[in-house]
This record gives sequence, structure tokens and C-alpha cells, in this order.
Amino acid sequence: MNRFLQRWLVFVGLVAAWELATWIADDPFFPRPSVIVESAHLLWLSGPAGHLFLTDAVFEHVGPSLARLLGGWAIAGVVGVSLGVLLGRSPTALQFVGPVLTFLRSIPPPALVPVFLLVFNIGTQMQLATIVFGVLWPILLNSVDGARSVDETKSDTSAVFRIPRFQWITGVVLPAAAPKIFAGLRVSLSLSLVLMVVSELVGTDNGIGSQLLVAQREFDYPDMWAGIVLLGVLGYALNTVLLAFERRALSWQPKRERTPATVEK
Repeated sequence: MNRFLQRWLVFVGLVAAWELATWIADDPFFPRPSVIVESAHLLWLSGPAGHLFLTDAVFEHVGPSLARLLGGWAIAGVVGVSLGVLLGRSPTALQFVGPVLTFLRSIPPPALVPVFLLVFNIGTQMQLATIVFGVLWPILLNSVDGARSVDETKSDTSAVFRIPRFQWITGVVLPAAAPKIFAGLRVSLSLSLVLMVVSELVGTDNGIGSQLLVAQREFDYPDMWAGIVLLGVLGYALNTVLLAFERRALSWQPKRERTPATVEK
């Protein structure tokens, strides 16, 4: 509980310092946090009669953005884990496919936006393709590493008892690789938020990214910063939910002793 309070005290202190610094600077490009909160309230939470209701902007922009983010992340998760486990358990296949994967993951996803525009035209398919291509690699590589780290004793025991391959994959390989798979999913979730914004900057009239661009073009800096803060809140909330699910899914594993060098997740 003390650590929880300390974290929020640090956060409140940083916001207070931000408020003071922007008040002293009086720069229109960097509005005060109080102004940003007021703008965010008007954009997202000012419902009918001034009550705390969601505005139409939430359903027109935030909802589609979340759908693209989670949809692309889920597709990349299924493809990345499936392909990663198969490659991780087949050294021969990994040797042949490895150079191709290295080449593809070296391409920055934003550089392929024009290609996806040509292939899928403007719309959700182009945005999903951008997100999936960008977030696939952390999941895939971590799944490969996790599948390769299965203890040889478990593999030999499974072979002796002639456990069916599907049961061996789901009962031995996936549980052993789960910590690294979840690590890849956490990294990819943050990337999916970034690529969701990038994909919405081109060829769309809805979404958080498009609204950021509109606010920037209209020099509406409080609304622009409100969108940036909203992205931070969404990223924090999604990461918190995923961490809670990860702790529950991996609760069967023995807890490791924390050392000073251990970085808290």
C-alpha cells in the first residue's frame, strides 16, 4: 500500500510541477494540465445537460481506434504465437525462414503504409495491416525463444509416454513458453497503440489519430494535448489489464526472489 501511495504521490508531484512550469512559461503550444483536463472533459465526458456522460466523439473516434488496436493486436498474437511455436520446435525450418524474418522485421511499419494503401485502399483493412505487421515481430520472436527453451527432460518424457503432439504442444510447450510469450504481448501492445495512431493519420476521418491531426491543423493545442493524454491513459489501462491477466495465468509458476537488479514489470 505504501508503494502504491508513493507512485501516485510522484505522479501528482510531476503534474504539479508541469502546471507550475507551464503557468510561468505561458506558452500557447504547451497549455497547463488544468486546461488540458477541461478540454478533455468537453471532448469526451460532457454529456447532455452537463452530466457525466460519454459524448458522441467517444463512439465516433475512441471506439473505432480501440477496435483497430485490439483487433490488430489479437490477429498478430494468434499468428505470432502459432508460427513462433512451430518455428521454435523446428530448428531446420527456423534456419530456412530466419533470414526472411530478419529482413521483414527490419522494415519500419510506417514505411509500408503507402504499400498497404495500394493493396487494401483506404479503410480499416489498411490500418489493421499496418498494426499487424508492426506488432507481429515481438510476439513471434519471443514465442520462438520460449518454444526453444523447453526442458529436454520434458521432451524426452513426452516421447517415452507417446503423448499426442497436440497435447504435448498445449500441455508442455505453451506453458513453458508462456512467460516469454506474455513478454512479447506486452511489448506489442504498446507498439499497437503507436501504429494505431500512425495508421489513422492517413486516409481516415475517424479515430484518435485523425483527431490529433485535425487539432494540430486548426491550432487547437488543448484538444491536441487532450488526445495525447487520452492515448497515455489508454496505454496505461490496457497494460494494467494485461499484467493482471498475466499474473493470473502464470500464478502456477514459482515466484522468483527479487534482487536489486530486478526491474519491476
